[in-house]
Amino acid sequence: MENYDLVIIGGGPGGYVCGIRAAQLGLKTAIIEKRPTMGGTCVNVGCIPSKALLDSSHRYHDTVHNLSAHGISIGKDVKMDVKQMMERKTQVVKELTDGLDFLMKKNKITVLRGHGRFKSVARDDIQIEVQGDNATTVSAKKCVIATGSEIIALPNIEINGESIITSDHAIALESVPEHMVIIGAGVIGLELGSVWNRLGAKVTVVEMLPGILMGMDKQMRELAERVLKKQGLEFKFEHKVTEAKQSGKSVSIKIENKKGEQSELKADKLLVAIGRKPYTENLNLEAAGVQLTERGRVKVDPHTLQTDAPGIYAIGDVIDGPMLAHKAEEEGVMVAENLAGKKGHVNYDAVPYIVYTWPEIAWIGKGEQQLKDEGIEYNTGKYLFKPNGRAKAMGETDGQVKIIADKRTDKILGFFVVGANASELIAEGAIAIEFGGSAEDVARSFHAHPTLSEIVKEAALDVSGSALHA
Repeated sequence: MENYDLVIIGGGPGGYVCGIRAAQLGLKTAIIEKRPTMGGTCVNVGCIPSKALLDSSHRYHDTVHNLSAHGISIGKDVKMDVKQMMERKTQVVKELTDGLDFLMKKNKITVLRGHGRFKSVARDDIQIEVQGDNATTVSAKKCVIATGSEIIALPNIEINGESIITSDHAIALESVPEHMVIIGAGVIGLELGSVWNRLGAKVTVVEMLPGILMGMDKQMRELAERVLKKQGLEFKFEHKVTEAKQSGKSVSIKIENKKGEQSELKADKLLVAIGRKPYTENLNLEAAGVQLTERGRVKVDPHTLQTDAPGIYAIGDVIDGPMLAHKAEEEGVMVAENLAGKKGHVNYDAVPYIVYTWPEIAWIGKGEQQLKDEGIEYNTGKYLFKPNGRAKAMGETDGQVKIIADKRTDKILGFFVVGANASELIAEGAIAIEFGGSAEDVARSFHAHPTLSEIVKEAALDVSGSALHA
């Protein structure tokens, strides 16, 4: 039986990053991964393929609708080759998974292909079965559960992969649907809805809650909602889907509002995008002494991420907190460093949330209502994209930056961006919050001209009523 200092179950962003850091610090490391490629959901069927499609669809939409303003005449024969778009997406994924294979070899990490399952747990001897074509059993002094998450299904709707689909299918469609109905106005629904809306599909989003992205600051999510509606996405809030049946090549969908009133939609694709749940299937957690929370996530000590079983840790989607690849990565680094005798940490107050629609939506920290509920007094600063010189030159004037700071200390408590390149601009907020920065710290820092980052500076200045170009 091969013995390791650390065995990680799951080769997604949390698992492989944890493995790399552990190997860098001298731990003999193995990763058990059931997919034929590394990268987990994120690289294979999630973050990366969806971003490739978002980029392709954005370029197409921009060509059709916006290039004439720049003096570029394309003509009326602009066409989208969906097959080529999908081939490009597949190539992007392959290049990244090949790169991960290289990193495993470079860092001398053993990759065991199969399903990991706990066999027995003793001090410094955690035995794990690797089930699959090359079945084996390995022993580890420490183990990290990094098995990620899986798609949540609805009990009253049967996924058939044809007219009723999940995100796995929506990133691999062979043609543009005429009408796509999406259940869920969260990140997945908005991103994939944007892809197919840009390519010409009618997109209707059905959501039980009263708006999109309900965890975000109310004023900023309402701004994002208005922009998405302007792009053609149709929303039916406070509705639920009660029935969906395939009829030929289309699907009939019954929906019901909060008053109990029913109506019917017809579409050729129904995308179920209500979220994800922890993947803990067949890990034999109970025998290992690993407990689950009431929500079905692995229970861990919030400071060390150790489970109730000594020597077994868990990270990423399988534990409490946002299901985000970068959150899993930081947790993986923290655990690896702590196991090697260092002082790893994760600042959960500085986790950025991003939706890759266009304009993009990004935020960190607390919104106004949450701060009011907590009795915290605050100041806000806002600045629109529209007056910014770079935004005007780019033709990307939709959006706003909003910064919320403690009224007494000026410490930044919330940082919100709706607009072009929000996924990049949010990094400034992450750094400021990580270092306990104030709005004045950001406002007095150089922001090169002309850049979109000047919008951040103006919002920071506006916290004290000092915006220069308002």
